[in-house]
Amino acid sequence: MEESAALTRLIILAIAAGVSAQTLANLCKLPSIVFLLVFGAAMGGNGFGLIRPQLLDSGLAVIVSLCVALILFEGGLSLELRALGKVSASVRNLVTLGALITLVGGGVAAHYLSEFPWAIAFLYASLVVVTGPTVINPLLKNMGLERRLATVLEGEGVLIDAIGAVLAVVVLGIVINGSDTTALEIAQGLLSRLGVGTLVGLTGGWLLAQFLLRAQFLEDDLKSSVALAAVLGLFQLSQSLQSESGLMTAVLMGMVVRSAELPGQRELLRFKSQLTLLMVSILFILLSASLSLPSVVALGWGGVFTVLALMFIVRPLNVLICTWNSSFTWRQKLFLSWCAPRGIVAASVASLFAILLQEGGVNGGEAIKAQVFLTICLTVFLQGLTAQWVAQILGLTGARSQGIVIVGANLLGLTLAKYYIQRRERVMIIDTSAEACQQAIAAQIPAVVANGLDMKTMAEAGLDAVGSFIALTANLDVNLVIAQRVAEEFKPAKVYAVCPEGDSNVKEVQPAFAHQVELKTWLEFLQAQSTTITEADLEDQDTLESLQLLRHEGKLLPLLLQHQQQIQIVTPLTTWNLGDRLVYVEFPGADLTQGELELN
Repeated sequence: MEESAALTRLIILAIAAGVSAQTLANLCKLPSIVFLLVFGAAMGGNGFGLIRPQLLDSGLAVIVSLCVALILFEGGLSLELRALGKVSASVRNLVTLGALITLVGGGVAAHYLSEFPWAIAFLYASLVVVTGPTVINPLLKNMGLERRLATVLEGEGVLIDAIGAVLAVVVLGIVINGSDTTALEIAQGLLSRLGVGTLVGLTGGWLLAQFLLRAQFLEDDLKSSVALAAVLGLFQLSQSLQSESGLMTAVLMGMVVRSAELPGQRELLRFKSQLTLLMVSILFILLSASLSLPSVVALGWGGVFTVLALMFIVRPLNVLICTWNSSFTWRQKLFLSWCAPRGIVAASVASLFAILLQEGGVNGGEAIKAQVFLTICLTVFLQGLTAQWVAQILGLTGARSQGIVIVGANLLGLTLAKYYIQRRERVMIIDTSAEACQQAIAAQIPAVVANGLDMKTMAEAGLDAVGSFIALTANLDVNLVIAQRVAEEFKPAKVYAVCPEGDSNVKEVQPAFAHQVELKTWLEFLQAQSTTITEADLEDQDTLESLQLLRHEGKLLPLLLQHQQQIQIVTPLTTWNLGDRLVYVEFPGADLTQGELELN
């Protein structure tokens, strides 16, 4: 009875500490792993002694393995395969050749700097090959990184976790079995685990997707539970066929289910995201509470220098080689080199390996665990806390992305496009009318004939590299649907739509221009007049008030506002201030004395 009460207390404290750490991280806009590590260490044996993971005994390994499987399934489910296809070569290189470079470089650094024996050094290196979605994804969510660059980091984080875990198991087998293991046996062990995991993952993911597509009798909430049970069941099947192949199964199941585009996929993603958040919180608390701080201190400066070598030598060399023939700029490569914090898979596998090495009579388990946690702490604190700042300095955040994609090659769309082109920003117009696109091209505006709901065309139009998107076709309802799809798929910094008043309450989509203005009326006016725009410097109060009055009366259509060198599309909630510059189209009869800019 007393033992069950202690276990109950342990789980409750771990959940409470994990959720508190996540809440504080959300409040401070910092990576949650920072607070999870601090809270876990403070409440563990090195702190107040409130959380004692050793009470779980072998149950800790079971909890860790199942939670990691679900975390990786959620990571695969969150991968946008369309975006991943555009950078597949770079991701493939990072998770294959890059893993080898990290293994060799990390092993050499650990041997010479931390003075680990060669076997233990390479075992450590195999554990830190991974980066991990549990750290990368929250960072990317908060910083608004360029979509193409974010896709590389997301894809690498999810795939390298499974590959890295398999690689670590193979290296562990070599360490425990000694030098008797042949190169053929090493290759067989690696390929068999990857092969079994791939086969079970692809097959199981396809069967799960087909079942969810056809099981109309299931409610959406129950579908999430079915998916959860299927992932755990196939994970265990894969593990029973070949040890440590289950993580690859979990990743591929997530990717296959995502590619099926299930009707209730959004609810499934939300459920898995919430579940993953809770599991990550509990795992980091338990694992950091089990860490012995004296073992970390015993590593000395050699341990610190090993991690720094991994960050400043091995990772940049890895990225340079793996992206050699890619279209990434030096700024993008520099950020990829900097952003590689380690996460839950490295921590969990290191904790398991410490136990297995002890059971196998091999010294060094605690040292490896300490070195891995030191790597997690330094990479998270140095890279995780500065990632957004580095991205902003390099101009890689969505807020600083320039250019616009416009759906609607009408005269209003052409007017916006020409103005952006004058500012030397990237522009692409999309329309279903070949004639309208030809007129745009004749005016030296890039245009493509396509349906705005075709996300493949949107990707080819460069939506992952621009800062703004606007849908302004004559069909207002279609505009809102297109804008919602774009916001979900590409997540540009700013998404606008000319849409019906009252229907623009979607958080990610901002209504463009003014609610009370009928777009068809303006298009008819523009077709009857020469296409002009007017720029007004709001230098005095009279000009400001007169323009606001005309806007209220529907005699003025505001397009763009320049505020402190920043340009933005005007929305009904946009306020104008003295010193701003307004770009607008004027209705006949409006008595304005501002100069006009003719766009030929």
